[in-house]
Amino acid sequence: LPNGIYLANISIDEKYKVVKKIMLLYGSQHLNTSVVTEPNINSQPISLSKTSSSVTIDSLVVTGSSINKIEYINLPSYTGVSLNLGSFSVNTSCPGIETVTYAGQTYHTVQIGSQCWLRENLNVGTMIPGKQDQANNGVIEKYCYNDSTINCDKYGSLYQWAEAVQYQNGATNTASPNPAFTSNVQGICPTGWHIPSEAEFQRLISTVDSNGNALKAVGQGLVQYGGAGTNTSGFLALLAGGRLYDGTFFLLSYYTIYWSSTENWSYQAYDMVLYYNNSDFYFYYNDKLSGYSVRCCKD
Repeated sequence: LPNGIYLANISIDEKYKVVKKIMLLYGSQHLNTSVVTEPNINSQPISLSKTSSSVTIDSLVVTGSSINKIEYINLPSYTGVSLNLGSFSVNTSCPGIETVTYAGQTYHTVQIGSQCWLRENLNVGTMIPGKQDQANNGVIEKYCYNDSTINCDKYGSLYQWAEAVQYQNGATNTASPNPAFTSNVQGICPTGWHIPSEAEFQRLISTVDSNGNALKAVGQGLVQYGGAGTNTSGFLALLAGGRLYDGTFFLLSYYTIYWSSTENWSYQAYDMVLYYNNSDFYFYYNDKLSGYSVRCCKD
């Protein structure tokens, strides 16, 4: 960054805001390491003012290659005139990729361990009725829970497996891809992203210490059953329900199912499931004709 005066606009959950002035002055006594050690933004929180040997540090040294947006989550409700932060979790977007714009929608990213994920379920395509199967017709088709676009806007869309993988290598809901998938399957994901394999979901679960609540958004699941979401991972999973192979929508707010690109049989594929009433996670294989959510992983 060049020398100058910068304003740091800090906003927490759109409830608590503060603006601080930062002076960046290379070569000034404020940056004299013999007087005081400057805070390093890559290893510890920035101190906007610090005093040592009667010298006030009001300048900032940037030693990293980039400054990422930091998001504070799990904040308590704002009441009265003050906000008691208590304890909260910190999650960052993927380095250099804060958002992805795709088919008119903006998706946010989150870095979880070594993986980069979209934080929202895909909502791409033209809605068709739940009683109708999606077809290989060159048009991405989607289901909205109870045939309501409001649910697609809130929870994302639901897709049959073949539609999700976009019929790659001749894959259908009753036939295996030929040749079998051996690498990333983009499917309906944006360019540079793909439908996660079962192994990639397993790695995600391992990163959050097998705690399904860490993947669920705050407000999803019931605390009395041990299933309340904490979202400490930043994954922001919503209990979006699903669509049965016969076209029936079911169990919105009770569970969510994510398709993987990994097949079990010619008419079945693996998926990851989170429930409202526990902190566990499950891997099943289900009929490809079912309609489930899709979450994309970075290549």
